[in-house]
Amino acid sequence: MPAWIALLRAVNVGGTGKLAMSDLKAMCDELGFASAKTYIASGNVVFKSGKPEAAIKAALEKRLETYAGKPVGVLVRSAAEMAQISADNPFPKLAPNRTVALFLDRAPPADALEGVRGQKDEKICLGRRVIYVHYGDGIGSSKLVIPAAKAGTARNMNTVATLAKMAAGL
Repeated sequence: MPAWIALLRAVNVGGTGKLAMSDLKAMCDELGFASAKTYIASGNVVFKSGKPEAAIKAALEKRLETYAGKPVGVLVRSAAEMAQISADNPFPKLAPNRTVALFLDRAPPADALEGVRGQKDEKICLGRRVIYVHYGDGIGSSKLVIPAAKAGTARNMNTVATLAKMAAGL
């Protein structure tokens, strides 16, 4: 059975959208996903499932909406795709805690960088279903806005690598 990673949007951020990771694991168990394990309290879960990506996404989003009373976005990646995202990091020599992968449901549009605002020292590179960003001064002080990433969710490269390793170990 293939291993998958689900990344939730807007949970445990700024005191809104609280979701205990034990509850997320229990939801995955209820949905029939095997060997579910969460990683840090920002909505990351790895598991095994024979279902296709779209079915996993739909099932988790439906279950999370019931739980939260509002839609919760979920982005799903296979173990192999997550490993490839880590390997394809265009900024491998830069601090991994200041480099993020902004996960998207589909490939970023070719003109994704045309609408970028507030760019200072950030470096941006488009990937397959991801936008990589290195925040030179750190994400906390950045004013960067990437409209094409509005419906996505970001994880730093340390987290990406850890999730890839966790999924590979299932």
